[in-house]
Amino acid sequence: MTTQTYTVTGMTCQHCVNAVTEELSGIEGVTGVDVDLTSGRVTVTSQSAVDDKSVAEAVDEAGYELAAA
Repeated sequence: MTTQTYTVTGMTCQHCVNAVTEELSGIEGVTGVDVDLTSGRVTVTSQSAVDDKSVAEAVDEAGYELAAA
């Protein structure tokens, strides 16, 4: 198992959390997504490392932005 943490900007409510969780859960190999609305921190658990580009695209599809590292 691999855990990667990202910061997502623009989330303001539980609907935002649900949208980001749904999109990230759709990435192949992802087994869990934990979103902290207050900090914007998103932890992705997967079978193997997930490509950052895939994460950025999923977050964008949800309508939010991945903060620069």
